[in-house]
Amino acid sequence: MTEEPVILLQGPRTVGKSTLLRGLAARASGEIVDLDDLATRDAAERDPGLFASGPSPVFVDEYQHVPAILDAIKAELNRDARPGRFVLTGSARHEALPRAAQALTGRLHRIPVFPLSQGELMEVHEHLVDDLFTDPTAAVAVATTSRTTRDEYIDRVVRGGLPAALARPSAASRNRWFDDFVSLTLERDVQELAKIRQAATMPAFLARLASQSGQILNVTRAASDVGLDEATARNYLRLLEAVFLLARLPAWGVALTARATKAPKLHLVDSGVAARLMRLTPAKLAARSASALTDFGHLLETFVVGELLKQASWTEWVIDSGHWRTQDGDEVDLVLERDDGMIVAFEVKASGRVPGPDLAPLRKLRDSAGDRFLAGVALYLGARSYTYEDRLHVMPVDQIWTP
Repeated sequence: MTEEPVILLQGPRTVGKSTLLRGLAARASGEIVDLDDLATRDAAERDPGLFASGPSPVFVDEYQHVPAILDAIKAELNRDARPGRFVLTGSARHEALPRAAQALTGRLHRIPVFPLSQGELMEVHEHLVDDLFTDPTAAVAVATTSRTTRDEYIDRVVRGGLPAALARPSAASRNRWFDDFVSLTLERDVQELAKIRQAATMPAFLARLASQSGQILNVTRAASDVGLDEATARNYLRLLEAVFLLARLPAWGVALTARATKAPKLHLVDSGVAARLMRLTPAKLAARSASALTDFGHLLETFVVGELLKQASWTEWVIDSGHWRTQDGDEVDLVLERDDGMIVAFEVKASGRVPGPDLAPLRKLRDSAGDRFLAGVALYLGARSYTYEDRLHVMPVDQIWTP
């Protein structure tokens, strides 16, 4: 706010944007224009300039309900473009709104608001990503011995990080909340963005996509499963991304080697929502069956990638993220690239040990990237952290949030 004229806090519904806005408004002694309130929304639609012309900073909650307010903000900035004039929140991606994409070009800074991280829940400051870019060998050397059990990991994954879900007193209550959250997002937020022709198929389509979380995106298969044509399915996919239910993790390093593939991976934004859409409970995931092990592996990857991307979002220097996959089947779950081109890569293993062959994809990426490769880390459910070989390390998953 000391540098940018307009800040947009964007993320899924109920993630905590309004709570954050209220905190900022209280510190700045400002008032909030709540466009979730129907009376305020109607008044803002009639006279958006009135609501944009208040004393700075002006706080606007859920601005996407009245996109015309962006034109009024633009007019205000033409007269006075000092930093800290407006703080907005939105539950839909800015670029998905028909009139919003160009209104504040060059004057709007977007900040993602993710579900709560594990460190935030424990009230500790997480810095594993920073440490690995600074001195990966030291980061491994000072890591503590993990005491987190498999059942405790399962519980964290199934709970996710949405504050309202975490506040529920029981698993049954939390599941009801997840169901209501998904229904409200589909029936309200998606419908505000586009009048879709086959709205009844959207919940089933989302559930099919959830079953692909942590995997290469296959829109054709998901569309076929629910009886959608592919063009409609791809449009629905964009809408689900626009309301922050899911996200595509792009392929990274396509120019690094001719064998790299270009297909994105799919991740739901919250692992708790993913588990509920797949009807996966802690009891199901704790079973020693092949299907349970596979489902937990994909969910754990979505959970871990989400935690690492949260840390990356509050650094000043991570400019690119993606997954690396070759036509030969080698795959690295997450690659983070710094603005100077240096990279740290992660593999997620839902097991208590990491044998040498499991490090083969990280090894191949290290050899392909050369000196740009700072560290490759296999995150697993075991207890110890150690360096396996040159720039390849093994660490427990909970070291992501252990101070």
